Amino acid sequence: MAQVQFIQTTPQELQQQINEGIKIQLQEFLKHFAPIQPKEYLTRSDVAKMFSVDISTVSNWQKSGKLKPLGISGRVYFLRSEVEASLKPLSV
Repeated sequence: MAQVQFIQTTPQELQQQINEGIKIQLQEFLKHFAPIQPKEYLTRSDVAKMFSVDISTVSNWQKSGKLKPLGISGRVYFLRSEVEASLKPLSV
């Protein structure tokens, strides 16, 4: 096994150089890292509470195509991200 000698380098300077190298690598990694957020599903009741409306209003939004429902075993769900994306800015 080869040996490496550091001449005129203190252990603290070596540690600092190692830390700087690791810091650069972490910064490069974080530039390309995007954590995956879990999808959040909302029931019709959740959406109604979110907008302070009746469940029938949520059903109307669903029927008119404003909200895209997802379902399993007769239950209706909405993706939070799609519900939020359905909001349109108001022109005042």
